[in-house]
Amino acid sequence: MNSLKTEIQLRHIAIIGNPNAGKTTLFNALTGMRQKVGNYPGVTVEKKEGRIIFEDGSEAVLLDLPGTYSLTANSPDEKIATDILLGRVDHTPLPELVVCVVDASNLERNLYLISQIIDNRLPAVVALNMFDVAERDGLKIDIQKLSAELGVKVIPTVGSKSLGIEELKAAIAGHVEPSSRSRQWILPAPVQEECDELKGLLQQMHRLSEPIAFHEAIVLLTSPSALSEHNDRFAPGLIEHVKRDHQKLDLLGIDRHSVVVESRYEWIKRVCSAATVSHRRRGMSASDKIDQILTHRVWGFVIFIGLMTIMFQSIFSWANVPMELLGDSFNWVGAQVYAMMPAGDLRDLIVNGAIGGVGAVVTFLPQIIFLFLFIGFLEDTGYMARAAFIMDRMMSKVGLHGKSFIPLLSSFACAIPGIMATRTIESRKDRLVTMLVAPLVSRSARLPVYALMIAAFIPRKTVLGIFSLPGLTLVAMYLLGLTAALSMAWVFKKTLLKSEAPAFIMELPPYKMPSFKSVLLHMWERSILFLKRAGTIILGVSIVLWFLATYPKLERASPSEQLNQSFAGRAGHLIEPIIKPLGFDWKIGIGLIGSILQREVFVSTMGTIYNIKDAKHERGNVSLREHLQQDVDPVSGVPTFTALTAICLMVYYVLAMQCMSTVAVVRRETNGWKWPLFQISYMTALAYSVTFIVYQIGLVLAEG
Repeated sequence: MNSLKTEIQLRHIAIIGNPNAGKTTLFNALTGMRQKVGNYPGVTVEKKEGRIIFEDGSEAVLLDLPGTYSLTANSPDEKIATDILLGRVDHTPLPELVVCVVDASNLERNLYLISQIIDNRLPAVVALNMFDVAERDGLKIDIQKLSAELGVKVIPTVGSKSLGIEELKAAIAGHVEPSSRSRQWILPAPVQEECDELKGLLQQMHRLSEPIAFHEAIVLLTSPSALSEHNDRFAPGLIEHVKRDHQKLDLLGIDRHSVVVESRYEWIKRVCSAATVSHRRRGMSASDKIDQILTHRVWGFVIFIGLMTIMFQSIFSWANVPMELLGDSFNWVGAQVYAMMPAGDLRDLIVNGAIGGVGAVVTFLPQIIFLFLFIGFLEDTGYMARAAFIMDRMMSKVGLHGKSFIPLLSSFACAIPGIMATRTIESRKDRLVTMLVAPLVSRSARLPVYALMIAAFIPRKTVLGIFSLPGLTLVAMYLLGLTAALSMAWVFKKTLLKSEAPAFIMELPPYKMPSFKSVLLHMWERSILFLKRAGTIILGVSIVLWFLATYPKLERASPSEQLNQSFAGRAGHLIEPIIKPLGFDWKIGIGLIGSILQREVFVSTMGTIYNIKDAKHERGNVSLREHLQQDVDPVSGVPTFTALTAICLMVYYVLAMQCMSTVAVVRRETNGWKWPLFQISYMTALAYSVTFIVYQIGLVLAEG
């Protein structure tokens, strides 16, 4: 109760900015490791907040709002930013102060959002970020003049180098008033007249403050979808008045949307003219010259594939030693517990169920760490935006909006944020198609399955003198997932969800040196999330699986016979005829069932099964990889796992929907079970049919 009271008494501050303005870097610099991630009530938009500690020891809560270009955006994540600043979100206090992050090298575009915050009379501090990039490009900004023009305090910062952070903290700690300047930009007389009249009605009928009423009036008059989206928020009489205003302005030939944008930018240009002097050299900038190569139609794609290949090659080579150390550590812990505890079910549960199951998954933590380390560097340098630009050409071939690549790119880390990122896509049909195919992109949860199969059954050979076969195999799995996603998107766009792909406009941020702190913090957050899953879901599944693989007890039965006749063994034998054409046996069947919850559970399932099956082996001597390599059919003597089996298993996991958390998010995003059930059905059929073809081709090649 005391902690809740303290939380309410703390100052609540919001940080907002355009995408690629360096907002996340500044947020990390201000809060450090004092962060937590959740979701806003009733929606799937991520809520990230942290604590700022000031020089006097006092604290404040800093809320990281979704990146947005405007407070009149229509996508759900951008709408959250607006709703918070207007006090519309339940259980989220109205911010006492807004930290506005501005890209100094793109001042004119960034000031559009700032002008809206000033209009709403919100106390604000402007963090003029990437100040070094602006100076390098020959743009001289008069900080005092800019502050005077805006009527708010302006602090120059370089988030990636932690420059200006203490000054920004001091400004945040002080008492900040709303902008001292009245609204400077002017609307044409007919529009201003209707806006003032509507503002008065909103104040009278809905008891809104003057700045909020002005904001709502602008939205209702100019947004194309304003009436349909806001119809339930306002009185019927007000909506009828707005319709008449629309008709009147349309008859006058006024572009209701453009007129507000143009009026704001006229004022912004005057501000920039007064506060900046440009000494930019003629010709292409360094970023433009680099982009000539990195976004080239041919070489850009080749470089992208090359970078991905190097990334996965490095993941295997660099992570090998720490993985072995982690595996040995879990084996040692298991051996110590085995030696200390008396024989019985409790010892078997702890050693074979908990330690064996969780240890089998946690062993792959180094590869997860290196994956997110690479992704973090690529994002922080600005390259990921180029990757989206390169892939847009391919996306357009399958009929998808270029924005669809951003969710697919996010899905390489996890399908859940990828699916949530579809909220930035305006077209409902494009949004649905992207949701349906996003889980096909190989995410980090599949990495333990790939790594186990590749390490155990793909020989360590060198290809072309520089590439390793295991690394190329991993690249092939990721490319298979991306190819399958694009192919199925093409099918859906031609059949169920036909629509035209709109033009794709994307900002390419300037290249910059990555912030090591931000990259490491991102890597740390994802690693902790992985370990939390291992310590909760995977631990729970491992314990349940141990029970199912141990009972009912049989007298004088060997561990292998006991496993065969257990509840889990019977379930595996029950589905074996179905999966046999894929090259899978009943033990793999148990793994497939167990991993319906999450894909990485397959590894913990195999760890638990083989620990129980070979329970008489001396503890700590045999790894899961060796168990798989040594396992043979007791009747035929044929190895249970081969290189072909491993490839088929990886192909199946590339294409199958094996994550109930993803299904739950799709249900929330689509408001029903129709599309999640369709997604499960088509992905299961796709996984089964493709794996069947691969296995049959493999058998033919082996015989030949």
